[in-house]
Amino acid sequence: MGDPFTLIADFLRDLLLGFGLDPGLTTAILKFVGAAVTATIALTLTFFTIWLERKLIARFQDRLGPNRVGPYGLFQTVADFAKLLTKEVLVPEGADRSVFMIAPLLVVMSVVGLWAVVPFAPTLFGSDINVGVLYLVSIGSVGTLGIMMAGLSSNNKYALLGAFRTVAMMLSYAVPMILTLLIPTMLAGSMGLTKIVEAQNPVWFVILSPIAAFIFYISSLAEVGRTPFDLMEAESEIVAGFHIEYSGISFGMFFVAEFLHAFTIAVLTVTLFFGGWQGPGAEAFPILGFVYFLIKTAILYFVIIWIRATFPRLRIDTINSISWKILTPLALAAVIFTAIIDKLTPGDGWARVPLHLAGSVILIGLTLIAFRAYARSIRKQSEGSGKSLAQTSEAGS
Repeated sequence: MGDPFTLIADFLRDLLLGFGLDPGLTTAILKFVGAAVTATIALTLTFFTIWLERKLIARFQDRLGPNRVGPYGLFQTVADFAKLLTKEVLVPEGADRSVFMIAPLLVVMSVVGLWAVVPFAPTLFGSDINVGVLYLVSIGSVGTLGIMMAGLSSNNKYALLGAFRTVAMMLSYAVPMILTLLIPTMLAGSMGLTKIVEAQNPVWFVILSPIAAFIFYISSLAEVGRTPFDLMEAESEIVAGFHIEYSGISFGMFFVAEFLHAFTIAVLTVTLFFGGWQGPGAEAFPILGFVYFLIKTAILYFVIIWIRATFPRLRIDTINSISWKILTPLALAAVIFTAIIDKLTPGDGWARVPLHLAGSVILIGLTLIAFRAYARSIRKQSEGSGKSLAQTSEAGS
């Protein structure tokens, strides 16, 4: 029973072949069934993650959170979903109806599609393609397209402006995120997620490149629009942003995509930097690897909720400045350092840890020096402007 995933797959295959189906058709059916089960689990999981997030944030803020509908408020999300499902979906006059209705579907699809290549256990994954990292980038960009479609098709200038602001932030943080994806690719020598997870035995990539893991984590949060990057929640001046014209289940789809994407961030970070399903006895007992994967994901997801309950919201100019002036140069430097050090490393495993950690320490030191120099220049500018204002006031008097 250490590998129930293979047992279930073999049982279904033998069952279909027993009906006289062609082996190729059997494989195709199993692929479709696997995709349907994965998507269903991912979307159903959103009900639990929304409840969990509301309860945890309530505890952070000394509140109770949902506690009326069902035990401990567990069915509150189901009640909210039923309310959205019964509301009328309104399409604004003059809107492009087909594009307007497709946009929320694309946003949800872009999140669910990321799960197709994630190895949850040694024998549990949707598709083991050798360009898994490239797949993550391409499928993730579909969500950006969906947001632009929502803003453009709504026949509302405020929705369009909200889409521009949101997409500007998403594209800004896509740059450092994609750059950091090069680092696990280089360390593993492959773009396949299964190979990347296997290459993290015995050393996780977060140990070799903690800076890349940090940048990927923060950039992914910004792409989702989570606190402190929640511009979609701070659109009072443009009437709620790109989804202002959506109602009912159409609005609920954007809501689901946000919460599911937040959990998916933890899933991808664990896969790329925290060893995925790797752990003691995971190869011998794949079910144990799945448990390790869930524990790591739960910890990182808790940190995401913790950040949301702790940090204040940032302005749009501050958000983009952090990306272009700090994270992007730092990600470029991390890629260069990793490429050079990986060539100089004499072996694999723990043998390459000292050089990589030394490179990370040097890079952090250079970053702090750059911050100090930048702070000094800003201080001098403020002092100079203060003196000029004082001289002007004295001359006027």
